[in-house]
Amino acid sequence: MRVLVIGSGAREHALAWKLRQSPRVSAVFCAPGNAGTATVAENVDIAPERIDTLRDFARAKEIGITVVGPEQPLVLGIADGFERDGLRVFGPTRAGAELEGSKAFTKEVLRRAGAPTARYHVCDDAAAAYRAIDALGTPVVVKADGLAAGKGVVVCASAGEARAAVDQLMTRRIFGDAGRRLVVEECLRGEELSFMALTDGVSVVPLASSQDHKRLRDGDLGPNTGGMGAYSPAPLLTPALEARVMETIMRPVIAELRRSGIVYRGVLYAGLMVDDGAPSVLEFNVRFGDPECQVLMLRLRSDLVELIEAVLGGGLAGCVPEWDPRPSAGVVLAAPGYPGPPETGTPIGGLDAAAEAECVVFHAATARHDGRVVSSGGRVLTVAALGDDLATAVARAYAGVARIDFAGAQYRRDIGHRALGAAAREEST
Repeated sequence: MRVLVIGSGAREHALAWKLRQSPRVSAVFCAPGNAGTATVAENVDIAPERIDTLRDFARAKEIGITVVGPEQPLVLGIADGFERDGLRVFGPTRAGAELEGSKAFTKEVLRRAGAPTARYHVCDDAAAAYRAIDALGTPVVVKADGLAAGKGVVVCASAGEARAAVDQLMTRRIFGDAGRRLVVEECLRGEELSFMALTDGVSVVPLASSQDHKRLRDGDLGPNTGGMGAYSPAPLLTPALEARVMETIMRPVIAELRRSGIVYRGVLYAGLMVDDGAPSVLEFNVRFGDPECQVLMLRLRSDLVELIEAVLGGGLAGCVPEWDPRPSAGVVLAAPGYPGPPETGTPIGGLDAAAEAECVVFHAATARHDGRVVSSGGRVLTVAALGDDLATAVARAYAGVARIDFAGAQYRRDIGHRALGAAAREEST
């Protein structure tokens, strides 16, 4: 079987890396890919938004399954176009992808499903947003309704900060049309958790737990990013909490979508806030998280192709993915300037040395120039490792980071601190 992976990040490198391990896969293509995917797949110079060109390529190459990594082509309807031509694609249709494409749509689905989430107001102009801020009080969260590359969410401690966020997102449109409408919601307290599941539109099967680090700097400080690191499993997700998330959020949401005529097939990723054992939905993503995907693919023992076919064929009921019992951890290396405009073109060395340190280096924003790997965007690499315990996995990942020569790289030095701190407290009692 030939497989096409769409996207160019570390998530897509991890997916291509895992798919290539399947005995059923004869070739992997990645569009457009990066310097890392080129080591496990054939890169194809087609942007993810060029849906018609991608469809023509899939037909010409007799692609058996197309796996869509990023959210934008899903929101643009790539699954609809492929399915009309009889091409199998792993990812929801445009209607289902609105769970990520519109935060207002998500809130309405959650309301109808009776799933827990923050109190909110949907605002179509700045005056309405100001009223919502006053009604909810502070702290408050101001969100661009549309896609903003994971950066359109502003947590505001004061009304002044919230009004400034409204000005940036809606008036100045720093994320373009994503800020045409805003969702203003109460700021939930607790600990964030990534919860990903596979679904064929009826059955829902949870994946191994994971937790990422959104803030740029140690101690969860600095601006929000697309994710600076992750680990799996997440001790926060106890069996009791997983059962509660499935019963109060995941199954009701999939059932509500089905009632409204949307058969959702693919990954459903719930960003949750957990407070005293009670989960609430912060947001939904309609694809694997990044960097969570990298640490999950490192642990996944099941054949990813077989899991995808169970999703596409409606045979997910009874599927139980097999996981390596060892924890995994991943550290993201970002370019200077990120999450603002990043410096690019910086040579990167030591990649082979990092691999020799029992790490897997997943490339994100990399390219080859004059025979060298160089940076080409914001989040550049994820250095991931397994360990007999989380502390060992984290230590191995950082040992790999230390071997990489990437001038000015930004990375957090406290990946896994919540879980490691909890483990240390347990040992001391």
